[in-house]
Amino acid sequence: MTVGEALRASGIDAREARLLLAAATGFSEASVLAHPERPLPVPIHSSFLEMARRRAAGEPVAYILGHKEFYGLELAVDPAVLIPRPETELLVDLALARKPASLVDIGTGSGAIALALKRHLPQARVVATDASAAALEVARRNAVRHGLDVELRHGRWFEPLAGERFEAIISNPPYVVVDDPHLAGLPYEPRFAIVGGSDGLDGFRVLAREAPAHLLPGGWLLVEHGAGQHEAVRGLLEAAGLETTESWPDLAGIPRVSGGKR
Repeated sequence: MTVGEALRASGIDAREARLLLAAATGFSEASVLAHPERPLPVPIHSSFLEMARRRAAGEPVAYILGHKEFYGLELAVDPAVLIPRPETELLVDLALARKPASLVDIGTGSGAIALALKRHLPQARVVATDASAAALEVARRNAVRHGLDVELRHGRWFEPLAGERFEAIISNPPYVVVDDPHLAGLPYEPRFAIVGGSDGLDGFRVLAREAPAHLLPGGWLLVEHGAGQHEAVRGLLEAAGLETTESWPDLAGIPRVSGGKR
């Protein structure tokens, strides 16, 4: 079977088929596209068919490939961590604009946010926490791979940070409502990293309540949230005594990040 025949027979999205075949062959996606006549050895064809089968069953491409690009970093991902989304890069942009000398990423998952910040703020002290030991192991592998010195702490929310204060606290907490119908389309990703309670705001309540005690004067709390949650999130931040609260839109114009200053 040739490359072109395998792609046509895959039964999945054409772009995704090219990505998976590129991974199976070791060729670039451009090479796969440019040489549809190239014959596929049987073992490679079998590997590609298995990848295509997994994708047709709904498994995300990032988990099949074992990696996902985020803010210029190729990061290892597996079902222990949420797959980094492009819209989360706004959270990194806003944190970088404040140039904190010390910061903590609460609920780091794959380490995407913390590692992107450390890469662009090499002199900053960067701490990252997560309640999942399996997620922290993924973050550790990513930190080692990219040679980025991030302090990884195991524990829920602020538990591993007793007595510590930072110039910025960053978080992309779970914010999907527990009965949201879109959850049916996310069966492979860790539910604890997605669902934020009956109204999606449980994590923001914890962050708003506990962050001020861990912020230095003038320090910022910046959080990603879902569409339509910005007013409720800002209300929680203001009730906790944070000032200069603001929300920022993503590229689609949807308020995606909110924050406040101590």
